[in-house]
Amino acid sequence: MNIRNALKNYLVQISVNEGLSLRTVRSYEEDLKQYMEYLESLDIHDTGEISQDIVEDYMVSQRSRKKGTSVARMAASVRSFHQYLSFMFDEKDPSQNVEVHRGEKKLPVFCTTEEIDKLMSVFDDHDPKQLLDHAILEMIYTCGLRISEAISLTLNRVDLETGQVRVLGKGNKERIVPIAQGSLPLLKNYLSVVRPLYLKTKTNLFFINRFGRKITAKYVEEMLHKSCLEAGINKSITPHKLRHSYATHLLQGGADLRSIQEMLGHSDIQTTEIYTHVQNRQVFDSYEKYHPGNTEGDLFNDKEKV
Repeated sequence: MNIRNALKNYLVQISVNEGLSLRTVRSYEEDLKQYMEYLESLDIHDTGEISQDIVEDYMVSQRSRKKGTSVARMAASVRSFHQYLSFMFDEKDPSQNVEVHRGEKKLPVFCTTEEIDKLMSVFDDHDPKQLLDHAILEMIYTCGLRISEAISLTLNRVDLETGQVRVLGKGNKERIVPIAQGSLPLLKNYLSVVRPLYLKTKTNLFFINRFGRKITAKYVEEMLHKSCLEAGINKSITPHKLRHSYATHLLQGGADLRSIQEMLGHSDIQTTEIYTHVQNRQVFDSYEKYHPGNTEGDLFNDKEKV
């Protein structure tokens, strides 16, 4: 099959049939366009001409110019493309045995529960704008939402009586997430007081700004940055790091990994497992800090204290 036609068919498959988000589809498309250019530089125009050696050489060329995580993402795009061709058109899969080692994963930055308390306490809930800002951050943290999920919430998806949110996540996958009981009075206050005040035209959006329009991601990011400064939090905290905080605090509280995976909307349990590394790191740090064998005047080596 002509490689460009194969790419067009593949993009239709992941966008229409698999329902991946526009952002994800564009990411795959950008990766695979670079792959197509490489193949065409070798005068390869048919997918049947692509061998494992060609795919491996391409990955080597990528490693010389990109970070490990970027190469791993590129490899995932190439594998997905060839797996599609193999399944749909019974073509050989030249990427099947190609190994790419992902760079070391960085542990996600998260807030402590004390920092979350400090952040939420900076708002004056008697002021409509501050109550709105407080409610947005509370919803993101208490439900572990992506920023896009929070600002796109509609009234019919938020049930403050039963304390549940029906979230439409990546790939239009729906999940039901509980709202912490302690967050419900704040959200109810926003819904009954601030939203009617800001409502200008009919809209089903749960969160609206003072003009009655949809809240933007940029607004939330800038508002959170300002609020962290006011709270005296020196970490670089983004809305997505509030989501990391949610997952980490659930794990610390004893929630099982499968439940956290479900509430975060992760399709792969391996994505959720990063939070076990966070917890393991905390245990190790506590050992280093508090174990008597790691303090001055080592109890195990100081013979006078034995």
